[in-house]
This record gives sequence, structure tokens and C-alpha cells, in this order.
Amino acid sequence: MNSDRPQALSAEGLSYSVGAQTLLDNVRLHAERGQFVGIIGPNGAGKSTLLRALSGMLRQQDGAVLLEGTDLRSMSSKDVAASMALVPQIAPYTHGFTSFELVLMGRYPHLGRFQIEGREDNRITRDAMRQTDTERFTDRTLDTLSGGERQRVFVSRALAQQPRILLLDEPTSNLDVFHQLKVLDLVRQLVNEGLTAVAAIHDLHMAARYCDRLVLLSSGRVLAEGTPEEVLTPKTIEAAFGVRCAVYRDPVAGSLAISLIGPADADTPPAEKVPAITQGVEP
Repeated sequence: MNSDRPQALSAEGLSYSVGAQTLLDNVRLHAERGQFVGIIGPNGAGKSTLLRALSGMLRQQDGAVLLEGTDLRSMSSKDVAASMALVPQIAPYTHGFTSFELVLMGRYPHLGRFQIEGREDNRITRDAMRQTDTERFTDRTLDTLSGGERQRVFVSRALAQQPRILLLDEPTSNLDVFHQLKVLDLVRQLVNEGLTAVAAIHDLHMAARYCDRLVLLSSGRVLAEGTPEEVLTPKTIEAAFGVRCAVYRDPVAGSLAISLIGPADADTPPAEKVPAITQGVEP
């Protein structure tokens, strides 16, 4: 990690339990300014819980979340929203609002008390919708949109907040292939321009292609953390997901790719028998 770059968002010793079940166990995460951090792991690993904790939605966890050096617990929800936006995994059903009205709600943290949205807020809202290819839904109510279309509208609302930190929970889960690439290309572009993004990503190929660093969770604990090359190894993938695989450099995209061999407990060839080019990343 480059210590010359300031920390945008960090978590130290995050732990969270529901009854007797521990969902987060002493989790540590650092996201530098202008960095795209991916949270990966199997179902139930704690990815969504970690994002909710980072956003301030979980106030009863142990440990601390620091937003640009300030403890999140000392900040008002409006101050947090002025700096950080969250796109949930499942877009909430919001009855009666048009897409434009929903995206315009993203301007709330930047408005004074009793202040109404003005011309600049409308411009920012339309620009956010243009970036996510949702302009054509401007006058349509959310109940007329598909799940993937609603998801993109909620990404638009997050962009309309003009946050410095963007949290995304499985942002491509309901999207077709074209819009998966469009959304992640947009996030990558914004990161290159200085935004900090932290996203739970189910697709390991997408995580390897777009993220600067990865945090691999398993049973609420950090199993591995580092660059995609450091985290996505056959050993760590088998430990987290229970599958054997080969990891290699995609000759077209240039990023890491994973080829599944089979369940770790099945009668499948061990990773060491895979041709050398697929055992790990080529030097």
C-alpha cells in the first residue's frame, strides 16, 4: 500500500454479531483515495454486512470506521451522505416516484434546511442519468422498470450525491452483460478521476479486471487482502470457495482469469497437474 496516498475510508477491528452468530470478526480494510477496492467471498461471507458497517448503517458493531480520518460515529447522517453514497444490492421498491425524482433525491445532502432543488441540482441529476444510460426513464415510475433498470437508477442517485466515496453492493447482479461493463467502466473512470470506490463483487473475473485491491472474506473474517495477483490464487480460492481452479492471465483483457476445475472434495485433477501457464500468474 502506498503510504503517500491519504486514507479515504478505513475500518479497524470491525466485529458484528446477531444473536450467537458472528457476521464480522475483527475485519480490517483500508481504501486509499482514488482506489477501487473489491470485496469478494462466497455467499454468507459477510460482504453486504461489511458494506453496511462501512456506510454507517450498523451502529452497534465493535471497532471503528474512519471516513477521511473522522470516526463515522461522530458524524451526522447528512454529513456522511455528503461524502459517501451507498448503492444497495437490491434496489428498494419506491412507489409513485419517477426515475428523475428518485435520482434528484441524491441532492438532499447538499441542500440547506428548507432549501429546494434548483437549476444546478437538476443539471447534476440529468448528467448522472446520462452517465448510467437511464435518461430514457426520466418520466417513468420505478414500478414500470425491470430490476436491472431500477438498479441503474439507484446508481444514478448515488452519482447525483457527488460523493468522494462510493460503496456498491453487487452493482452488476441484475444487469445484462452490456450494462455490467458500462457500470464498472464508469466506476473505473470515476476512480481514475479521484473517486474512491468499495464494492462487493460476486464475479471474480470482473473483480480482477476492475479493482486495484481485493479483500477476500470467508465466514466474516479476512482470508486474504492485496492486489488481485496476491489474492486470487488457487490456494486462497480453494480455501474460500471450496473449489479447485487454475488462475492465469487472460491474453485479451490482460487481467486475471479463473478456470474452475471442480469441487475441492471431488475426484478432480489437483492444481499442480494443470499446465504451468495456468498454475498462477505469469511473471
